[in-house]
Amino acid sequence: MGARRLRARRAVAILAPLLVAGLYLWLEEGTLPSGAPAARSGDAILAEAFREQRSGLVVEGDGVVEAVLRDDLHGSRHQRFILRLASGQSLLVSHNIDLAPRVADLGRGDPVAFRGQYEWNDRGGVLHWTHADPDGRRPGGWLRHRGRTYR
Repeated sequence: MGARRLRARRAVAILAPLLVAGLYLWLEEGTLPSGAPAARSGDAILAEAFREQRSGLVVEGDGVVEAVLRDDLHGSRHQRFILRLASGQSLLVSHNIDLAPRVADLGRGDPVAFRGQYEWNDRGGVLHWTHADPDGRRPGGWLRHRGRTYR
């Protein structure tokens, strides 16, 4: 085997674990190399974000519909409802219905799973970006209700 090929193999053997470790650390810190927030899940993450008044986190989780609100029709139209998480925290979902289909037949007591961007407020927070990014610059979000996924 040539000396050049041997050096290349050694470099890969050294660099590959370092790259994997670096990616792991970026994900653990909640940021991808591009600077976009990494997806994080669970009530614990949302409780921590609320307690620390953090915003801009991409989160996944689920809750039960506590109230269905009137649509916000100012600017982009949004379907709005309040989820109650298992932790007791409330979360206002603001789902852009100009970019994604409306969640059909949504009612109080319905379970809803979600992925979107969390923004802090003193009432528990707001979840938005529950749809695909039309510009493809950020992770896509979704809502799941009665076996159907809305993007």
